[in-house]
Amino acid sequence: MEISVFNPILSHLSFKEALEFLVSQGVTSLELGCGGYPGTAHADARVLASSASRLKELKDTLDAYGVKVCALSVHGNPVHPDAAKAEQARGDFEAACILANKLEVDTLVTFSGCPGSPNDNKYPNWVTCPWPEEYLEILNYQWNEVLIPYWKSATQFAKNAGVKHIALEMHPGFCVYNPETLMRLRKAAGEMIGANFDPSHLIWQGIDPVLAIKTLGSAIYHFHAKDTAIDKYNTALNGVLDTKHYTDELGRSWIFRTVGYGSDTVVWKEMISALSKVGYTGAISIEHEDSLMTPVEGLKKAIKFIKGIIIYEPKPSTINWA
Repeated sequence: MEISVFNPILSHLSFKEALEFLVSQGVTSLELGCGGYPGTAHADARVLASSASRLKELKDTLDAYGVKVCALSVHGNPVHPDAAKAEQARGDFEAACILANKLEVDTLVTFSGCPGSPNDNKYPNWVTCPWPEEYLEILNYQWNEVLIPYWKSATQFAKNAGVKHIALEMHPGFCVYNPETLMRLRKAAGEMIGANFDPSHLIWQGIDPVLAIKTLGSAIYHFHAKDTAIDKYNTALNGVLDTKHYTDELGRSWIFRTVGYGSDTVVWKEMISALSKVGYTGAISIEHEDSLMTPVEGLKKAIKFIKGIIIYEPKPSTINWA
C-alpha cells in the first residue's frame, strides 16, 4: 500500500506549491482531480488530452518532484436528467479516459450518477424507500433504462482507451451508495466497475466498513482515507438523514472528519488489515473534508495518522514463524 492525497483540498495552491507541500510531508503519490466536481485547478482532462505541450508540462512537473499519479478523479453525474449536465459529465469522463492512457494511469474514480424520474429533465431523484409503489417504478426506470445502458457503453469506451478500473465512489444521492448497489451495477456492466471505498460515506449510513471491505474483496479498486464523526445525541433525535449544511457542526447528526477524529485507531487498523486480507495493495488516498480543520493542519494530521497504520509491504506468501 502507499499513502496518497486527493488534490482538490490544495487547489488554493499552485500545482508546484501543492507538490512541494506533499513531498515535504513524505507523500509521493497523488490522486489527481481533472474535471467534474473535483474541479480543474491543477489539471483539466479536456485540455491535457488534446494538448501535447500542456501534457508534457504536467509530466515534467510531476517528474521534477518525484510524484506519481495513482488515479484520476472526475466525479460527476453522467446520467443527470438535464441533458446538458449529463453531456458535460460524460465528456469529462471520456477526456479523463484518454488522459489516463497518456499518463499510464489505469484507474478512474467517479460517481455512478443518479437519473431523474421518467420525463423529468431537471433534477436527479434519489429513491430511498419502496413505498408508495411509484418509487419502485422510478427505480426500475433509473437502473434498467438509464444507468445500466450508460455504464455498459462507458466501460467499453474506457476499455478502448486503455483504462482497467473504474472505481465508483459509493455515495448517498447516487444510485451506487453501498456495497449491494455497487455489486448490482458491477454484475450488470462488467468487472471494470469496482469500488472507490470511502468509509466516511458508509459509516454515517450505519454500515460496518470492515465487513463491507471483506464483502467487496477484489472489487475494491481505490481507497479514500476520510472519516465521519457521528453525533449520538443529534442522531438519536433525528436519525442519520441530514440535510443541514456541513458548516452546522453543532446541529448535524454527523460531519466529515480527518482520519482518526471519527473512528479510533483500532477501527482504522482493522480497515487497513481487512484491505490486506482481500489483497488490496493500492493507494490509501487521503481526502480532506473536515470543516473543523484547515487544509494544511488536516492533511498533516491525516498523513501522520495513516503513516502509523498503513501496511507498506505485500502480504507474506509464507508464514515464517508457523
